[in-house]
Amino acid sequence: MLQHEPWSAQRAAGIIADHTHLEGATLPILHALQETFGYVDEGAVPLIADALNLSRAEVHGCITFYHDFRRAPSGKHQVKLCRAEACQAMGSDALHADILARLGIDWHGTTPDGQITVEPVYCLGLCANGPGALVDDEPLARLTADSLESALTEMKS
Repeated sequence: MLQHEPWSAQRAAGIIADHTHLEGATLPILHALQETFGYVDEGAVPLIADALNLSRAEVHGCITFYHDFRRAPSGKHQVKLCRAEACQAMGSDALHADILARLGIDWHGTTPDGQITVEPVYCLGLCANGPGALVDDEPLARLTADSLESALTEMKS
């Protein structure tokens, strides 16, 4: 699992400065911040806005529009559950409700022990083998609550 640096406004300012020369720099900056810290801290919003001569609302709007940008640190393990139509046809809605209940969290939530974050995604290309998921970027097809639990137990060990 990739280790991220702790949030630092000074480090973020350096990352932003390294990307301001790019055309359409907002997205490359946000991706670089998330790659470095694992999320885009709220403290980055005014830094980006000032560097790119944008309003804070424009930067915030970009962060919230794209589902892949996190606004808080994620758990040690990332679980992305497919919510697309093919997986829905295979019963993913009930399965997701069961998984979230077992973990005691909701979408975009992290377990109290900080181990697991669950995110929705819309198609993983596993349509013929749904429901599908990614567990720490590893595909898991024909997902069941038990197979997910087994995969997570294996990851933790």
